[in-house]
Amino acid sequence: MCSDKIDQILARHRGKPGALIRVLIEIQHEKRWLPKEALAKVAQALEVPLSRVTQIATFYKTFSLKPKGRHEVHVCTGSSCHVRGAARLLAEVQRMTGLKPGETDSESRFSLETGSCLGSCSLGPEIIVDGTHHARMTPAKVEGVLKRYS
Repeated sequence: MCSDKIDQILARHRGKPGALIRVLIEIQHEKRWLPKEALAKVAQALEVPLSRVTQIATFYKTFSLKPKGRHEVHVCTGSSCHVRGAARLLAEVQRMTGLKPGETDSESRFSLETGSCLGSCSLGPEIIVDGTHHARMTPAKVEGVLKRYS
């Protein structure tokens, strides 16, 4: 399950327990999720208890223990975006992708997440796809944005 790339990541950080979050970030970037087999290898390579690795991997929202799609779609549902129509925006993203928040489509093309604030309140409502902010979104604009990532 673990690739040569993951083995290279572990080799660079072997015996360095302070690198745990960095290693998990690098593996997440490589695989788009953290397989259980990878967590066990991380624990062994960094000389950290598996329970600690699992605790970190489950505490931070950035990490996923389930496979993610090639494109991660985040819809802001914070107060500012909410009053500007985030619910309608989320409903349109869900309609187009067939996903509920926390899900990934069967082809691993998209994953959908919501967040209480994505940091651009004055630009809301917004969606972020693969780290790119799409501001002042409306349900009518969703299709055009998602087609760029299909």
